[in-house]
Amino acid sequence: MRSVGYEAKSRILEVEFDSGAVYQYLDVPLRAYEELRAAESKGRYFNKEIRDNYPYVQVNRSRGAG
Repeated sequence: MRSVGYEAKSRILEVEFDSGAVYQYLDVPLRAYEELRAAESKGRYFNKEIRDNYPYVQVNRSRGAG
């Protein structure tokens, strides 16, 4: 992960990956964002607690994508 941001009012977690791809995860509780930020392994926490547990949209494509 390159960066993570959170909009509390809309409960959107935005994640930018090292590839440059940006995804918005919807209806994520503040607790999950705070736990992600505090996690010793952010990737492990993300994969276990967020990736397959919340709907998402891709908001851009990696610059390297065809």
